[in-house]
Amino acid sequence: MAEIIQRDGAWAFDGTVVRITPGLHRSVPLFRQTYGEVAVPLEAVAGVVFEPERKRGRLRMRLREGADPLLQATGGRLPESADPYRLLVDVDRAGVAEYVAEEIRRALMLDQIPKEPTKAYLLPGPPVPVSVRSSDGTVSFDGNQVRIDWADTSDRVKRATGPRIIAVGDLVQVEWLPNSGYEDGFLRFVTRETAFSKLPPEKDPYALDLWGSARRDLLTALVATAITARLPHPSTRGGGEFTDRWQPSAAVPPPADHHDVLLRRLRELGELHRDGVLTDEEFAMTKAAVLRGF
Repeated sequence: MAEIIQRDGAWAFDGTVVRITPGLHRSVPLFRQTYGEVAVPLEAVAGVVFEPERKRGRLRMRLREGADPLLQATGGRLPESADPYRLLVDVDRAGVAEYVAEEIRRALMLDQIPKEPTKAYLLPGPPVPVSVRSSDGTVSFDGNQVRIDWADTSDRVKRATGPRIIAVGDLVQVEWLPNSGYEDGFLRFVTRETAFSKLPPEKDPYALDLWGSARRDLLTALVATAITARLPHPSTRGGGEFTDRWQPSAAVPPPADHHDVLLRRLRELGELHRDGVLTDEEFAMTKAAVLRGF
């Protein structure tokens, strides 16, 4: 057993699995503490390295492309401190960190683990049900459907439409961008009907606008990951070749359906305008955005 325990967390490698446990210290980000322990099978690992520095070094693990739904959902946009595959190491434990990294590298070589993208997720993602309260509302996922309950501070267009419920079978992609504290983020649920919508997140009833606490809004990545783990693997799209982006052509409705979707969206906006939910200015702006999207 190769193991290192630090304030930031612990890595333990038994020859087949790297078990990563977040630390309990207050310096450990809320996201890592909430995501919890991660068991990484050796076949999911592409490489590991220890980066020594004058005061504190870093153990870093690189996973094979397509192995982890968390990395697929977040697309490399997780803040470094929230990355579960990074461990801060005190300078006096540098030798232990090097030993752990070397043991993992040796096992990768002996087992001849390929570096190519995987054809299926090798990690399960967070368990369901999962529910997160964000600045724009509460989003929940039970494994079968997504439910969004808007907050009092949500845009009134969203609140007027009521809770949004989306079956996982209707989803083609989940788009996630974190709230950086300087720029807003979003969690958007893309369906066949909304694939071409260009509404801004604050007005899109299929998106959460992340503008509040960056620390708490980051937890929406849990929902994005849980859903991504249950969507078709990227290797099944684009003619069987791996891609880390959803191919729009795979979700383009037939022309007639495309036209029906546009008419339905415009009709819904018209009803909101007549009912006084949308002002003339809001209606014109939202209608223009929908038309541009189509």
